[in-house]
Amino acid sequence: MSVHPDAPVAAPDDLTEAERNQIAPYVTCTDGPVFALINLPESVKGALFARYSRSAKSLRRILLEEFLPDAPPQHDATNRADKADAFYGRVLAEYGDDSVAQLGAAHIAVEGASNVLTKVIEWGRLASYLEQSTRYIAYDDRPGGTYRYHRPSAVMERPSLRAPYVKTLDDAFDAYATLFPQMVDHVAARMPIGEVPEAAHRRAVRARALDSVRGLLPAATRSNVGIFASGQAYEAMLVRMLGHPLAEARATAALILEELRKVIPAFLTRVDRPDRGERHGAYLRELDATAAELATEILGSGRPETDGPIVRLVDFDPDGEARVLAHALWSASSRSLEEVRSEVARLPSADVGAALIRIAGTRADRRYRPGRSLEATGYAFEVVCDYGAYRDLQRHRLLSLQVQTLTPALGYHVPDDIHNAGLTDAFTAVQKSSGALHDVLASEHPESAPYAVTMAHRVRFTMVMNAREAMHLIELRSLPQGHESYRRVAQAMHRLIADQAGHHAIAEMMSFVDHSGSEGGRLEAEARASRRHDPQLQSGPR
Repeated sequence: MSVHPDAPVAAPDDLTEAERNQIAPYVTCTDGPVFALINLPESVKGALFARYSRSAKSLRRILLEEFLPDAPPQHDATNRADKADAFYGRVLAEYGDDSVAQLGAAHIAVEGASNVLTKVIEWGRLASYLEQSTRYIAYDDRPGGTYRYHRPSAVMERPSLRAPYVKTLDDAFDAYATLFPQMVDHVAARMPIGEVPEAAHRRAVRARALDSVRGLLPAATRSNVGIFASGQAYEAMLVRMLGHPLAEARATAALILEELRKVIPAFLTRVDRPDRGERHGAYLRELDATAAELATEILGSGRPETDGPIVRLVDFDPDGEARVLAHALWSASSRSLEEVRSEVARLPSADVGAALIRIAGTRADRRYRPGRSLEATGYAFEVVCDYGAYRDLQRHRLLSLQVQTLTPALGYHVPDDIHNAGLTDAFTAVQKSSGALHDVLASEHPESAPYAVTMAHRVRFTMVMNAREAMHLIELRSLPQGHESYRRVAQAMHRLIADQAGHHAIAEMMSFVDHSGSEGGRLEAEARASRRHDPQLQSGPR
């Protein structure tokens, strides 16, 4: 392969042909400047990179001299891992160099987790998560003879709580199983197939029907979660979960730790040490307890506000657009930021707006986003929406999110499709019974009370984000094929940025925000997917 003259050039590592053959099973290239590590334990990969930063040698030379010497021909993995563990013992545990804990990662699957637990797991920013979607999976089956929901031991061990808990949740799932086929028929009647492929139409109808009935599912509903994270991210997750008041969280953390120690043990030596992870977890519990005490002392016990807008813009920079323009100009200049801001402050607001539109350029796709200058200003939103929509919005981890405890106190949302299908009474009955169960649990075992609350019940949370993250979230979550609940949130955020903050140019830069209704949105998305996969359909409907 020819190498571009501007490509990086690796320093000579003086490896012999025999030595290159020796490391060949572990690198994708034995002599070029760019290569990947393969067939090595995660701890070895991390230790290699950590040594990389402290050595003038090439990575291939470090691998050969420090992790493969005197190894038998098969290069025993245990031998290499032991050397890596010893390295981490010196650098990570003894010296506290946390950066090396970012250099190894693992995939973990957590199956049968309640939706309450999934939000605990997914709280960390520095990890990747995938979760079963209520849009594509129906929860009307009974594997093993029971519906798929978590049964906390603290509830099941008490007959006075077990019987109402099981009956209420079974009734909710029964209603879900009954209403789902009715919603399929209702949606199909309102969504004519036209010239859309039949399979695409069927998928769109099913997704919309599932969206409508998901509000019947309790937060105890089980889900499967996939996690990919670094050792550092896992350590933070496990410390938090092991000290969590939810028994399910603590039990799951112990299982995750057990499995991670089979693949990246060196990264997790501090998690359950009394002087490190346990002490850290106790500190986090103390913070939560103190905040609860102060909230009672300062705020009292007034009833929550249940009326008002679903989204409030509670904080923003009045000069936010000028800040963004100043940061954009500063990076292209040689002047100080103070000087640039002073010059921009003299411009009429119309000129600032026009310059920002030019800076945004021509965006051919919502994934084309302007640079980091948009991060110079931000917004703090307070949102009240159904828990199902919160589950989707909470996945935007770059922003700062805080959430109140899930209760039925803020009421619940009845989807338009449920109302139009004449199924409101059945839907509402589930919400009332789940709310009543919550109150019973809250008086006797408050940690378990959120399990009873359905995904239709509202929860209050805040989202603090810069304008660039707002562009990503609002454009993505306003797409016509999205769920109606979070579409309303995204659309309201966009209007508030323009009208309340007065950031009309920033709002205009978000050119892929969709304020239309959702009729046909999912159907068109499925039709586009069909056209991508079927060459005969790529010219569109005929």
